[in-house]
Amino acid sequence: MHLTYFWLDIGTLLFPLLLSFDRRVAFWKSWKHLFPAIFTVALFFLVWDYFFTVWSVWGFTHKYLLGIFAGPLPLEEITFFLVVPYACVFVYECLRIYFPSDPFRRVYPWLNWLFLLLCLVALGFYHDRLYTAVTALFLAGTIAAHIFIFKSRYMGYFYLAWIICIVPMLIVNGVLTSLPVVWYNDTQNLGFRVGTIPFEDFFYNMLCMLMNVGIFEMLRRRKQKTVSLPAEPASA
Repeated sequence: MHLTYFWLDIGTLLFPLLLSFDRRVAFWKSWKHLFPAIFTVALFFLVWDYFFTVWSVWGFTHKYLLGIFAGPLPLEEITFFLVVPYACVFVYECLRIYFPSDPFRRVYPWLNWLFLLLCLVALGFYHDRLYTAVTALFLAGTIAAHIFIFKSRYMGYFYLAWIICIVPMLIVNGVLTSLPVVWYNDTQNLGFRVGTIPFEDFFYNMLCMLMNVGIFEMLRRRKQKTVSLPAEPASA
């Protein structure tokens, strides 16, 4: 038994959780919108994770784990999809509070199209590599939904938060892939790595974060609309 992955999960959650009670951000007040988003997206990614583990697209080195499994997935991997989204949405919310004017408001439409184009190119050229193709497919669909259906205006905050979150990601995923706690079958990805981190991981992280932010904002805005509706006049 080894606690490497366990401590990475704890370290990822620790500071965002403690800072959630800061007066200005008061992130704890958003938990009622956040937790449904996290659990919904976690379910999607755990199903994906299950099949990719069974198909040996990636896997886990047992000596770095607690030894508690749900099927092929270690407990720490399940927890990963709870703590990482919490930390990422916390960063996103801090940006919204501390920067009332979106710093990326003029560039995020271009970023939407850039990442959508990159996904389509990846699908066209690497459709035979599961990790690359599935990540590109779902990310393209999610970004397209934000462009054409939701017409999301918070994408500037999202992209800035994603860029900031790359820094802790390099640390956490760097440890996971260098030992490795998590190993990857390079026949199912581009084979290009940033250090020891597969290039697809950055877009996998983007997809996970965007789905969490999207559902989080949808639930919050739905609540705001409900609160703002005028009360029906009392009957005589």
